[in-house]
Amino acid sequence: MNRAPITLAGEEKLKAELKRLKTEERPKIIDAVAEARAHGDLKENAEYHAAREQQSFTEGRIAELESIISNAEVIDVTNLNVGDKVVFGATVVLEEEESGDHVTYQIVGDAEADIEAGKISISSPIARAMIGKSEDDEIEVLAPGGNKVYFIESIKYI
Repeated sequence: MNRAPITLAGEEKLKAELKRLKTEERPKIIDAVAEARAHGDLKENAEYHAAREQQSFTEGRIAELESIISNAEVIDVTNLNVGDKVVFGATVVLEEEESGDHVTYQIVGDAEADIEAGKISISSPIARAMIGKSEDDEIEVLAPGGNKVYFIESIKYI
């Protein structure tokens, strides 16, 4: 089985969420289910059904996180010695050819991707276009609005 790559920081974040769900959310939901059950008739008890739905969602997320963590290959990007090439974990500053706008992305695993935080999945088209490239290289990315051309300004491993 292929193990999915994940950064050390990404693994720590997922473990923190898992711990919170198990130690804080799960006990709250169990109490809510017990309290709702004490109200009587379960067929027409909206509190009970809402608590059970929340319990189902939380248990599903716990199982998902456990699976992701157990199948992950943790990569500490600060220990990588790859020279000046873009690889998994790199933080890359790009300049868009047409507008001159600058964007910064860190290439991370699928489970930790968050475009709002500048973290893009290793399987995304822009990350795939960057892999193996060096500073000052040009990359072309097929975007929904058409092809975009970027220049790699800098590569960091932080």
